[in-house]
Amino acid sequence: MGAFFLSSLKSPSFFFYSLIVLCECQLALAGTTRHYHFEIKYKNVTRLCHTKNMVTVNGKFPGPRIIAREGDRLVIKVVNHVKNNISIHWHGIRQLQSGWADGPAYVTQCPIQTGQSYVYNYTVVGQRGTLFWHAHISWLRSTLYGPLIILPKLGVPYPFTKPYKEVPMIFGEWWNADTEAVIAQALQTGGGPNVSDSYTINGLPGPLYNCSSKDTFKLKVKLGKTYLLRLINAALDEELFFSIANHSLTVVEADAVYVKPFETNTILIAPGQTTNVLLKTKSQYPNATFLMTARPYVTGLGTFDNSTVAGILEYETPSHIVHSANSKKNLTLFKPTLPVVNDTSFAASFTNKLRSLASSQFPANVPQKVDKHFFFTVGLGTSPCPHNQTCQGPNGTMFAASVNNISFIQPTTALLQAHFFGQSNGIYSPDFPISPLIPFNYTGTPPNNTMVSNGTKLVVLPFNTSVELVMQDTSILGAESHPLHLHGFNFFVVGQGFGNFDPNKDPAKFNLVDPIERNTVQVPSGGVWFMHCHLEIHTSWGLKMAWVVLDGKLPNQKLLPPPKDLPKC
Repeated sequence: MGAFFLSSLKSPSFFFYSLIVLCECQLALAGTTRHYHFEIKYKNVTRLCHTKNMVTVNGKFPGPRIIAREGDRLVIKVVNHVKNNISIHWHGIRQLQSGWADGPAYVTQCPIQTGQSYVYNYTVVGQRGTLFWHAHISWLRSTLYGPLIILPKLGVPYPFTKPYKEVPMIFGEWWNADTEAVIAQALQTGGGPNVSDSYTINGLPGPLYNCSSKDTFKLKVKLGKTYLLRLINAALDEELFFSIANHSLTVVEADAVYVKPFETNTILIAPGQTTNVLLKTKSQYPNATFLMTARPYVTGLGTFDNSTVAGILEYETPSHIVHSANSKKNLTLFKPTLPVVNDTSFAASFTNKLRSLASSQFPANVPQKVDKHFFFTVGLGTSPCPHNQTCQGPNGTMFAASVNNISFIQPTTALLQAHFFGQSNGIYSPDFPISPLIPFNYTGTPPNNTMVSNGTKLVVLPFNTSVELVMQDTSILGAESHPLHLHGFNFFVVGQGFGNFDPNKDPAKFNLVDPIERNTVQVPSGGVWFMHCHLEIHTSWGLKMAWVVLDGKLPNQKLLPPPKDLPKC
């Protein structure tokens, strides 16, 4: 599965034009087989002077780092020792003929039940860069996540300065409450969910929160060196600005795809996205320390955690400089200036700078013909309040979210199994609309009726299809950002803009030369591939759908049978 992001749909009126390619690809020659073991178990963890019993992998928060090289095979056994059902998604990995290992619960697999295990077995083909893994059921990814780092093949250099050191930095959240209780309450009342108590860097909230100074991520660096920071946003619901005081960053990769390098003081990273940046340290000792901070970018009307996480960049003291323990504590501490919380101008400018490297070694193979055209609206809506219940959504309704006004109903068995065994009747229907059934002024005055329809509807595509997909944000119930995540496809974002998409004028502005490619390469096998908003509350409200890609004619274009230990529902 190549997991593909369309970066956030910027409100109030934002559309994307993008190209998806399904084409043939040969499996690479075998590399090393790397084995990992994930024990899902409870662990007491304390942050902000609050101790909670949380679900973890191997007792770690965040979870363990997975490291592989391009061409390696990963065999990861997951054993579930907790009461919750579990599934793990390898976010950004292309599952070539191994769709059973993709991970979203009730889409490619039934979840792993208490006391059961499942082996995720897949090969990393044609990819290198920073990805991550996370739980893909309910809101369990709030604690179940970790880096997935793919190094280039041995002897293949980076297309940028070789770093002195590589440092994963994964943004997340700390919740004093149980996130399963948080989403259960929100779905019961129909209102917005409670928000997190802090953001974290590598699981640590940092010194700007009460009772948290000891839980601070510190990056210790040497003078005159280049560091590769592997940035990952694993937060549930917030896009984040990130900056390091008095230092610039050079962006060199996004979603495990090399990009044309550009320098910036601040980056924007949405949930599910990864960004690699080069940090060049100062050549002379600065006699100071520097905060590294992140805080949300929000355009919607709902409540959110408007706090700031901080880590500290510290320089190693040269041997000719003598510091007492006291003087080290009294070093000047510089703080970066981040954009304001709703700075859509910065967000759009940053996103527009992202361009594929498009070199001879790493080309941007933008399709030159389109076989299928789709126009999807994405946004919020409402559902009626059940009888004899008071709901906290707009005007006494329940919040909902939809694609083409269809709010996805999660099935009780896995869609991929239903498809593979020809048992789709009563589980899903292959009639997802290619465009909105009732067109309206998507970014103007909202329609009087904001109710969504519900269903488990999928799009069916032949193998080797090139798809044009326009994503149109709507202003129903206020404008929202939607970092959309697509499993299994090659996605070039060739255009973006504000207002309603104009099919007559906007195509002339498309970038067909070096558009950003959010998680790369083609899909050689069929299967069922999930598309959803990576803001977890929007996914819970139904902003998701799936594509069925039929098998091709050749053996390497067909989905293999399921593994014997595939979990049962």
